[in-house]
Amino acid sequence: MRAPLQAPGDPALLDGVRRRLAESGAEPTPARVAQALREQGRVLGDAEVLGTAARLRSELVGSGPLEPLLADASVTDVLVSAPDRVWVDRGGGLRLTGVTFPDATAVRRLAQRLAAVAGRRLDDARPWADARLPDGTRLHAVLPPVAVDCTLLSLRVVRPRAFTLDELVTAGTVPPGGDRVLRALLDARLSFLVSGGTGSGKTTLLSALLGLVGPDERIVLAEDSAELRPDHPHVVRLETRPPNQEGAGLVTLEDLVRQALRMRPDRLVVGEVRGSEVVHLLAALNTGHEGCGTVHANAAADVPARLEALGTAAGLDRAALHSQLAAALSVVLHLVRDRAGRRRIAEVHVLERDPSGLVRTVPALRWAKDAFDRERGWERLRGLLHGESGHGEEPKW
Repeated sequence: MRAPLQAPGDPALLDGVRRRLAESGAEPTPARVAQALREQGRVLGDAEVLGTAARLRSELVGSGPLEPLLADASVTDVLVSAPDRVWVDRGGGLRLTGVTFPDATAVRRLAQRLAAVAGRRLDDARPWADARLPDGTRLHAVLPPVAVDCTLLSLRVVRPRAFTLDELVTAGTVPPGGDRVLRALLDARLSFLVSGGTGSGKTTLLSALLGLVGPDERIVLAEDSAELRPDHPHVVRLETRPPNQEGAGLVTLEDLVRQALRMRPDRLVVGEVRGSEVVHLLAALNTGHEGCGTVHANAAADVPARLEALGTAAGLDRAALHSQLAAALSVVLHLVRDRAGRRRIAEVHVLERDPSGLVRTVPALRWAKDAFDRERGWERLRGLLHGESGHGEEPKW
């Protein structure tokens, strides 16, 4: 008599298939999953077997119910806060989806499996994990009881192809004509930071800008999690590493910046400046290297204070930090997300020192629908862009 077909997410069915595959040491291909189903007495038709095998294989080696969302090219973030609360961001803010898990145990099981795939431990002794999956997706998970009620799962999708600057103009991130200023910024070899809040598009913009770097230049990336995907023929990628279970093997962003300086970078890029690596980055930018990166800040005007906080925490006194900052950086590009969820360059600032010797930012351009509006720092920005061109011709923007 035919055994009743259980739901693909049924733990008993999954555990049975998982156990048989583990015992055989076989890869969970669709054919082997189907064979494991039959070995459990599931005498099904071919269509039922193939459909159930595909769903089971998704549970075993894929991302389960989240797989269709992660396969959607428009999706940037997938957030799970409960079995029936799966949120997605397609560039217009978070929206609740109809995707569900059977129960909280299924969410926990998926989080632990994804963490294991990324080489991270996730259990009661270590209830959170921050890692990068093999396809580049950024994973963050927190288990109960630290996460109340249900495992919290956050996935940041990193697409294999970077957006072009023209695409960002079309999307409204860069106003019409603003791309000429950004291209001039790269041509002038000025060091800059992209600032903004979480999810404002900092990495997307920086990847697009790095694609404008000349093909004969060597770009060295130092990142906490490898997310930058510049369309460039000569990119060297470095990524931090957490300690192992014995507490050994830690590789920090500070370590990577030091190593990057020995790799002959034409452009040194720090994916996100968030700790003591700021000291080595500023030192590098003061010794003949060009560089850029991202930093979390509420506004462009807050960037000097943010860097000051990071530098003083690393042992660099305030006066020394501002002296290095004044000589190291020239421009801040600040991104925001408006109430509709759209990302855009809200303002472009230049850096200058006030009479006390401290560095402050001065607004040079501000986002407008038809073009950047010029602010009081525009003449200084234009001078930086023109002065570094070396051709003696008035720039056309």
